[in-house]
Amino acid sequence: QVQLVESGGGLVQAGGSLRLSCAASERIFSRYAMGWFRQAPGKEREFVAAISRSAGSTVYADSVKGRFTISSDNAKNTVYLQMNSLKPEDTAVYYCAAGSAFYISRYFYQYDYWGQGTQVTVSS
Repeated sequence: QVQLVESGGGLVQAGGSLRLSCAASERIFSRYAMGWFRQAPGKEREFVAAISRSAGSTVYADSVKGRFTISSDNAKNTVYLQMNSLKPEDTAVYYCAAGSAFYISRYFYQYDYWGQGTQVTVSS
């Protein structure tokens, strides 16, 4: 059972930056693709970014492209989401997820394991 723990959320002003971390309980990045999703109150879970097994490829939602960067550190069993130029509409609970049945995916239902989420609030 893979465990994922997110951290790094908080309150930031519009235009600011945050870096989210997702620590895995074991070395999984050679076998699992990783994704970041978010969910705002009253809205459906939304894809943000994903990185393939062994960090060969990345994909982003159009709404964050050019502002957010996903990366992984195999030595630390951690995947990151660097978020720059934050906007109030980025406010949500952010979740990381791991999946092994695909190379890379933006579909939440394909992921096997999920973290508990970390709150990101962007004030205007």
